[in-house]
Amino acid sequence: MIADIPLRKKIALELFRKYRHNAAKIHQLNYLFWECTLRCNLNCLHCGSDCKKEAVVKDMPVDDFIAAVDDVSDIVDPHQTMIVFTGGEPLVRQDLEICGQKLYDRGFPWGMVSNGMGLNEQRLQSLLQAGLRAVTISLDGMEAAHNWLRGNKNSFKNAVRAIELLAKIPDLKFDVVTCANQKNLKELGTLKSFLMEKGVSEWRIFTVFPIGRAKRYDDLQLTSIQFKSLFDFIKAERKSGGIQLNYGCEGFLGNYEGEVRDDLFFCRAGINVASVLVDGSISACPNLRANFTQGNIYQDSLKDCWQNRYDKFRDRSWTKKGVCASCDYFRYCEGNGLHLRDEKNEDLLFCHFKRIQEGENSINT
Repeated sequence: MIADIPLRKKIALELFRKYRHNAAKIHQLNYLFWECTLRCNLNCLHCGSDCKKEAVVKDMPVDDFIAAVDDVSDIVDPHQTMIVFTGGEPLVRQDLEICGQKLYDRGFPWGMVSNGMGLNEQRLQSLLQAGLRAVTISLDGMEAAHNWLRGNKNSFKNAVRAIELLAKIPDLKFDVVTCANQKNLKELGTLKSFLMEKGVSEWRIFTVFPIGRAKRYDDLQLTSIQFKSLFDFIKAERKSGGIQLNYGCEGFLGNYEGEVRDDLFFCRAGINVASVLVDGSISACPNLRANFTQGNIYQDSLKDCWQNRYDKFRDRSWTKKGVCASCDYFRYCEGNGLHLRDEKNEDLLFCHFKRIQEGENSINT
């Protein structure tokens, strides 16, 4: 019930609700993701895109993406709009520097999300010279757990090498992201100490859900008790300090809101975040495809799509159905992260708050 939320937190949630609605009205584009490839040098168990070494869809030419960026140039402030290369694995492309330089010349900061396999000192310096400003490296536990998830015996070694290289670069923003699962849950404390030793100051943890390739592997899913214990761990470690730890952006977390990440829950897909997928599709969070596509840069204007479409993202009233229809917390959640909704009938596939409640009930019985 709503009454279960402490008054102070309820006031914060109500104020933040108004902020969310105002942000949706303004919909200032601050993040643009470019899915520059579906090729990958790993075969990760939890891959939502089911990426492979050779992809069916060819890489988008740099100039095609730059044309889309130029299309929105008069409705954004380049210095306030981050462009992020994702995939697949961006570093399998050898022309990232060409795209990065073009973005830098236009005033856009840019970064990438990488598994670290292809990042050596020479490539890093080349990327930095082209204006690289931010990097996220995936490290999913200590060696055995990480290599299990990534499907490569050298993955941990190469990811750690990448982290060590990045830690030496002044003024480069970088963080490490970890997929919590049954294989690494008990070693997250050890991993925290390891990351601190390597010079990591920012760490994000996320949980994976049964979509894409991830739905094939039961070990990726936390039980309800484990799910709750993860947030207890994050809450405690944020208090102990040493590293800036946040849970990922997805999911309303009930009384854990304000305790396990810097911001309250806000799915910014289509509100501040857009993406251009490898085939030209215009979406929001890169995890959103199919039914959430708003157009295609090869037929549509990215600017026009951003200004005049995205209704599903900016008015979430349509999500109040199924398990959400009778939920007292809907006003604060508005249907959870859109990547957790079935893209065919739009029902919610996973509710963070319900899962936490199941964990609490299991512990108390």
